[in-house]
Amino acid sequence: MLNILLQGYQTFKEKYAQGDQSVMKYLSDYGQKPQAMVVACCDSRVDPALILQCDPGDLFVVRNVANIIPPFEKDAMHHGTSAALEFGIRFLEVGHLILLGHSQCGGIQALLNSDNVENNDFISSWVSLIKNHGPHPHDGDECAKAALDQSYQNCLTFPWIAEKVKLKKLTIHLWFFDIKLGQIFTYCEREGKFVPL
Repeated sequence: MLNILLQGYQTFKEKYAQGDQSVMKYLSDYGQKPQAMVVACCDSRVDPALILQCDPGDLFVVRNVANIIPPFEKDAMHHGTSAALEFGIRFLEVGHLILLGHSQCGGIQALLNSDNVENNDFISSWVSLIKNHGPHPHDGDECAKAALDQSYQNCLTFPWIAEKVKLKKLTIHLWFFDIKLGQIFTYCEREGKFVPL
């Protein structure tokens, strides 16, 4: 496995980091100016940059278990996802926020099977932020889609997100990636359902 990683690193250097005109030199000299932020799951099968075929600097990405946006809480606790949202939206001023859920999500399964999950320090508490009120409460993929809507609602509890959405300076997208199909579905408000992107 380590050899595969080292070969990948070599390919990255050749493609992105060699020469005076390299992508990485440009990004170092001029900084990052991504137009989109993606909140995605940690799942190794759901890499936003790979799925969307983006280069370094194209996306500002935060990943966590089950791609959850917590509600706005301004306190002395540690809020990694909230800090990433603040940086992407307030400082990088991205125009698009993509909430990227996916099929077969282990975090959603932990929520659905909370009685059977082995002792853990953080996962159960984290996924409990999702209130499973979808139309099919025992279907993991349907619960993952309902969780996207809940994360969207939580986004609007952040005053600086709600303001940018109201001023049409920020658009929030709900996307669901079907791993088996390799296809993204986007929530269509007009139709009230997820449709192929």
